[in-house]
Amino acid sequence: MIFRFASSDLLWLLLVIPLLALLKGKRGASAAVQFPATELAKQISSFVRNRPGRLLPHIRLLALSCLILALARPQIGSGISEIESSGIDIVLAVDLSTSMWAHDFKIKGKRTDRLTVVKAVVKDFIVKRPNDRIGLVAFAGISSLVSPLTLNHEWLLQNLERLRIGILEDGTAIGTAIGTSVNRLRIQKAKSRILIVLTDGANNAGKISPLAAAEAANAYNIKIYTIGAGQEGVVPVPRGLDPNGNPLLDRNRKLLLKNIQSDIDLDSLKEIARLTRARFFHATDTASLEEIYHEIDRLEKSEIKLKHRTNFTDIFIWPAIAGLSLLVLEQLMSNTFYRRIP
Repeated sequence: MIFRFASSDLLWLLLVIPLLALLKGKRGASAAVQFPATELAKQISSFVRNRPGRLLPHIRLLALSCLILALARPQIGSGISEIESSGIDIVLAVDLSTSMWAHDFKIKGKRTDRLTVVKAVVKDFIVKRPNDRIGLVAFAGISSLVSPLTLNHEWLLQNLERLRIGILEDGTAIGTAIGTSVNRLRIQKAKSRILIVLTDGANNAGKISPLAAAEAANAYNIKIYTIGAGQEGVVPVPRGLDPNGNPLLDRNRKLLLKNIQSDIDLDSLKEIARLTRARFFHATDTASLEEIYHEIDRLEKSEIKLKHRTNFTDIFIWPAIAGLSLLVLEQLMSNTFYRRIP
C-alpha cells in the first residue's frame, strides 16, 4: 500500500493554521456584555461551565486543516510488478549407477556417498534460478525423464529428492542420457539451452555413443557442461546393501567399506564439452562440486527486466467530508449551546 498527496505543495498552507491560532489568542473575542465592575464579572464567570471562546475556534481551525488536506488530494495506491525474463532452459542429467555409492565426499566432516552430496548441491542450484525452466533426467544403464522442463521448482525438487540408486538398471549410459535430454531441449525456443551432465563413470551401456549425442546437441545449438564426480584411482564403496537398499553397517553402526578402482572417463567428458562449446569440470570433493555449480550459474545468467506500475485512487472526499462536518458542527454549537448574548 502506497500513500501520497498529488498536490503536496498545498500542504504548506497548513503552516497558516498555527499562525491563525496565535493571532486569535492575542486578539481575543469582543465583549458580549459590559460590566461596571470586575468583581461582578468574576462572580458570574464562576457559574460558566464551558468556554466557547476556546473550543469553537479550535473546531474551526481543525475544519480548515481538513479542507487543506482535501485540496492536497491524498491518494492511496497499489504497486504491480511485472517481470519480463528471457530465461534459460536447463536439463540436469544425474548418474544413478551403483558407483555413485562411493564414499569419497564429505558433509560436515562425515563420509557421504556421492549421490547425497550431488542432490544437495543440485538443490541449491535450482533454488537460485527461479526464472529458468529446469528439467531432470536420471540415468544408469538406461535413462529416464524424471521431470520435464518446468518453472514449478517445488515439484522439481520433490522429484530430485526421490532419486535413489537402484531404481534403474545398472550401468552408465551417458550417450543415452544426452540423447534423452537433447530431445527435450531441441523443441524449445529459449534464448539459451544447456545440459549439465554429472557422472562418475565411463559409458558402458546404451546404443548411442556420448560423442555422437554431443554432435547432435551441437547441431541444435545446445551446450553441454560435463562434470566428472569423484576421485580417480582407488575409492571406498560399501561392501554391500541390506534388503532396504542401504549400505551395510558393522556392530558399531559404522559403514562397511571396501576399495575399488574408479573407472571415470574424464577424457570423454572433456571432448563432449568441447564439441558443444561448453566447459568440463572435475569435482573431487564437496567444496569443488559446489564451486562448479556456482561457476555454471555465473556463466549462464537469465536476462530479467522488472517493470513496476502503481495505480492510485483519490481519497480527498474523506478529509473534505470531515472538514465540512466540523464547520457544520461549529455553526450548530455557536447557535445553540454556545450562543453568545448580543
